[in-house]
Amino acid sequence: MTAMPTDFVTIRATVPEHSTAFMAAMSGGTPFVEDGFLFFSGSDGSDRPDAAPWLTAVAYPLADELPAWAVPDTAGDTEPKAPLRQTMEAFEAALTKALRRTGARRCWLVGPVAPERLEPFVTERDEVYILDVNAPTPARLRNVLARSPLRVREGKEFTPAHRRLWTEFMGRAALRPNVRELYARTASVLNAPGTDLRLFDAVDAEGRVAASLLLDFAPPRFCTYLIGAHSRAHYAPHATDLLFRAMLEAARREGKAFIHLGVGVNEGIRRFKRKWGGRPVLPYVAAAWEERPAVSPPPVAQGADVVRALLTAGPTDKWRFVLDQPDQRPFAMLWRVDKNGHTSWLGGTAHFFCCSFERSLRRLFEKVDTIILEGPLDQDSLAEVDEAGRVAPPPGESVLDHLTEADVILLERVLCRRRLLADGPPPAPDVLRGLLGQSRPWYAFFSLWTLFLEQRGWKQSVDLEIWNLAGDMGKTVFGMETVAEQIAALEAAPMERIVRFLRDCRRWDAYRKRNAASYLAGNLEGMLGTSTEFPSRTEHIIDHRDQRFRERMRPWLERGGAAVFVGSAHLLNLRRMLTEDGFTLRRVLPTWRHRLSALWNKETL
Repeated sequence: MTAMPTDFVTIRATVPEHSTAFMAAMSGGTPFVEDGFLFFSGSDGSDRPDAAPWLTAVAYPLADELPAWAVPDTAGDTEPKAPLRQTMEAFEAALTKALRRTGARRCWLVGPVAPERLEPFVTERDEVYILDVNAPTPARLRNVLARSPLRVREGKEFTPAHRRLWTEFMGRAALRPNVRELYARTASVLNAPGTDLRLFDAVDAEGRVAASLLLDFAPPRFCTYLIGAHSRAHYAPHATDLLFRAMLEAARREGKAFIHLGVGVNEGIRRFKRKWGGRPVLPYVAAAWEERPAVSPPPVAQGADVVRALLTAGPTDKWRFVLDQPDQRPFAMLWRVDKNGHTSWLGGTAHFFCCSFERSLRRLFEKVDTIILEGPLDQDSLAEVDEAGRVAPPPGESVLDHLTEADVILLERVLCRRRLLADGPPPAPDVLRGLLGQSRPWYAFFSLWTLFLEQRGWKQSVDLEIWNLAGDMGKTVFGMETVAEQIAALEAAPMERIVRFLRDCRRWDAYRKRNAASYLAGNLEGMLGTSTEFPSRTEHIIDHRDQRFRERMRPWLERGGAAVFVGSAHLLNLRRMLTEDGFTLRRVLPTWRHRLSALWNKETL
């Protein structure tokens, strides 16, 4: 096994997977060369049986000369004939050495073909497309692009506008798990050391991004079109065509021989690539398999963070650290999901809560590489939701218009006049009335409900805790829905349900306590079986989103190594749906109390 400088590999690169700095940033692995083939190895530190070390193998050979298939007008023969068979024999020998020296169990491969013993583990077959750097703009697009009102912007900053575009596109596109992961991790890899990744944006007159491409210019011989997205919210015709023309111009300026366009994916994408002159030149397969069992590392001692703080902080800081820690509880609203030997987890969240589950979640996240929630929870996305909620409704359509004066006085008594142990004074009545009359109905009820909970010490959010902890642990984390889709679901909350919930404010305390007890016990039916109807838990909203979640989480659950979290109300349908899809679900019981309770109540696990 020979570790070599990145430049040594990159100048001999023939395919996008040879772009070592980019691949290392995406995988977290260390590149090395074995007999002319590139590998990446690493360790994920997980405590599950199928954990590290891992190995990714690139079965396309490095080459000192430009391959014949990269030269315009060559045949681009994609059949694995004699030269390819010889290449695969050499690769198999290199793979054997790499496996022996790394001791890897979890393995992935991309290449022109898979070794015969790995054929049963092939997960994808396609063709690699390239584009001649001197390819002309299609004749029917020349006048269209010349008159385009859009301008092209090149940069390396992943802005909030890019994040919104990526989220919108991921929400509607059927993406393979590895491609979706690239979208989710664009911001973190864009400026990774040694990379030359660039964003090409088509921007309209108002500065809005209509389309964007992520390109890799690091390999000297070629550049690579990695991923792209176009907006429906700010749609502009031929925005992606404009960026393809700009990509060709940039590649010519920098002396590239050709452009890698990636695999065909589907007929629509293949048609677009062929329209610009793209041609298939190489077969492509991907495989995933396991070599041999690995011994699990010993579990990390619980409470290590507290012990570390007590040993290192000063006298005052020690006690502040302990007193400031939120109450930690075991996370019990969790199911293990298995299919075809792959394991993932499905959990139910509480958007507002009184306890933290950080320790339980941290142990769970050590077993996975991807964490998925309902929607994005970064600051820009939260600000977008907040901004949408503050838009005043049309006359006669605010919550205040549907409440009587007695209803408002009751809310004031519950929220404004009762002094509680809270961080600040209660809101003035005029603030409450302004919220009811000058914001969207869903925003009004969520704001008042949140205020009520905060006044009673509920300052945690399971969703936010998951999002932030996943980011801190370096996991891939993203939302299944776009912000626009989430806002549309909130807008669908019926006014009569909102009004009824607000009028029932004297029962909120009982509702809060019942929910907390059931959630901590992992008792889903007990948590949802309440007479107080939460406004957004309508059959239409829940059923519509459940089907969307089902479709978007299924590829990740099938791959394994993922933890998916949705609002607990969605678990009633989703557990049944996933069972119909061939998954086996088993409830996780974290303590002996949970196990005894489940046994006593004869709960279905």
